[in-house]
Amino acid sequence: MSKLSPVEQKFILHWGEMGTKWGINRTVAQVHALLYTSPKPLNAEEISDLLAVARSNVSNSLKELQAWRIVKLVHVLGDKRDHFEALPDVWETFRRVLDERKKREVDPTLAILRECIERAEADSATGKYTEQRLRELAGFFETTTDWYEQVRRWPTSALTKFVKLGDKIQKLLGLAK
Repeated sequence: MSKLSPVEQKFILHWGEMGTKWGINRTVAQVHALLYTSPKPLNAEEISDLLAVARSNVSNSLKELQAWRIVKLVHVLGDKRDHFEALPDVWETFRRVLDERKKREVDPTLAILRECIERAEADSATGKYTEQRLRELAGFFETTTDWYEQVRRWPTSALTKFVKLGDKIQKLLGLAK
């Protein structure tokens, strides 16, 4: 990949912009977009040249993407440099992103909610209204987390069928208007 096409540029720039809205560094998202659309693994120097970003920024971005488990290190025969590729399966990519966000955001929040509820039970200074609201929020997180853990194990074929059912699920549950 010697030069990016206008379509590749547009997608990579957009993905970087979306990354910032999702709380992800722009360059991290752009590196992911580049690797996702690349037909072959790329080394850090190629990534740096194609995106016109500092090599150190590329290295940090690659470490972050590897921590998210959506980019992996690969070796190319005859080349001593490390090369990288994105997961090709978009469903698995998003599963891993959700897993990581759950681990980084939802799990600590649920732990704090449980701790606050426990303390509220023993603390007369905390009002019953606050305690009840915390219980409702914890219940929401526990229910959605349990649901996610179940759905997470589904094969992609089942998940895509489920998602495509859309309003049919409402009808099945007797909730359709």
